[in-house]
Amino acid sequence: MPHIEHSNSFKSNYIKLGFQYLVNNILTFLILLVLTTIIVVLFKMSPEKIFQIYQEQIIFFSFLVIFLSTLYFMSKPRSVYLVDYTCYQAPGSCRAAFSTFMEHSRLNLKNNSKSVEFQMRILERSGLGDETSLPLAIHYLPPNPTFSDAFEEAEMVIFSSVDSLLEKTGIHSNDIDILIVNCSLFAPTPSLSAMVVNKYKLRNNIKSFNLSGMGCSAGLISIDLARELLQIYPDSNALIVSTEIITPNYYQGQERAMLLPNCLFRMGGAAILMSNKSGNRARAKYRLARVVRTHKGADDKAHTCVFEQEDEEGKVGIRLNKDLMRIAGESLKSNITTLGPLVLPASEQLLFLFSLVGRKIFNPKMKPYIPDFKQAFEHFCIHAGGRAVIDELQKNLQLSAEHVEASRMTLHRFGNTSSSSLWYELCYIESKGRMKKGDRVWQIAFGSGFKCNSAVWKCNRAINAPIDSPWTNCIDRYPVHIPDIVKL
Repeated sequence: MPHIEHSNSFKSNYIKLGFQYLVNNILTFLILLVLTTIIVVLFKMSPEKIFQIYQEQIIFFSFLVIFLSTLYFMSKPRSVYLVDYTCYQAPGSCRAAFSTFMEHSRLNLKNNSKSVEFQMRILERSGLGDETSLPLAIHYLPPNPTFSDAFEEAEMVIFSSVDSLLEKTGIHSNDIDILIVNCSLFAPTPSLSAMVVNKYKLRNNIKSFNLSGMGCSAGLISIDLARELLQIYPDSNALIVSTEIITPNYYQGQERAMLLPNCLFRMGGAAILMSNKSGNRARAKYRLARVVRTHKGADDKAHTCVFEQEDEEGKVGIRLNKDLMRIAGESLKSNITTLGPLVLPASEQLLFLFSLVGRKIFNPKMKPYIPDFKQAFEHFCIHAGGRAVIDELQKNLQLSAEHVEASRMTLHRFGNTSSSSLWYELCYIESKGRMKKGDRVWQIAFGSGFKCNSAVWKCNRAINAPIDSPWTNCIDRYPVHIPDIVKL
């Protein structure tokens, strides 16, 4: 019986591969059929007849070619490129080792042993490693983060990231036409974008944007905003800074739902240079292919999964809704429905259509067909929001351990760095030497609201392992085995 089942499975896979090849190349087959028919017809004609048809139709076909070419180039959107990016690496003084984190928790919550035990259980199962970082103000005993401390963290993360990017790309601050800074929970006045403008003496006519309150998916919202602006303004460069400032949002109370983010969120940030300049086409790392944004539960307070709130003692922190994973799944389905037809090969779209029609007409209980996104992408960058998020997406998208390796290792090494986690993951793939020219990358981000945003990138050139990234000194140790529970 096992031999028969294996044989049937082999035949089924063989049939599916044949179906995929036929459907995905149907246009090629049709073109070959048309060309073959034309050649056969021409062979049956005399040379005089062929020359007569040529003289009669040459003007019409010339006009048609010119018209269609003009229409194509006028309607074609400008290509948008990711020239390069950098990820922030915190100094060793900011390291939040498990032992240090739990010692501080015991001292800060010495009258509430249950809260200490809760944080220990979360940390043991979190998937985080022993080398993540927290800002210096949170290392104080007791922690007393101030507005000034928050500004110091913002300057440390943002300026360090931008300095590295400017040095890496060789671009001058005067060449930046668009600036976008996203930070969800720290929105001071003057804004963080104004802080960047003043620090780097950016031009007076720069188009500057400061995005806040958009959660961990804000990084891809910034990418989409940059794409829209680069469609409007030709020959421009866009600088994007994506971060989350931890200092003012560290919770010091006793509510469990608000203690959870303390165990997951860590320091991080990224600076990205995008451009539509033709001169950057050859040196750019990636070309932006698609951005898809979906938003669930905007008008339903119950759907607000991540938000800042005061507890009964008046202490402020971030609260995570218990329905987070369920709502994330709904938002992901909506995003996939929109993105699928844009990126999936025709065979997968057809199989999905057959499944949908079968469930609607014949059998509502029929198991839905899950498209094989591995045929559309070589690499996946799933927001490292937590182990449960990565597990759920790996299961739903039927991904292998290698496909989610970048996400798991980023969570282990750097923790949940909010909107910048996708860039640490992309940097991991590059540092492993896995990115090849022509490879496609799917970035998937989740955030408060609830939002699920996607960006699709195509590798534009050969990429060597970076020598100055946060992974440089530790990439040889990864991937590491991450047990289900790490006993502290």
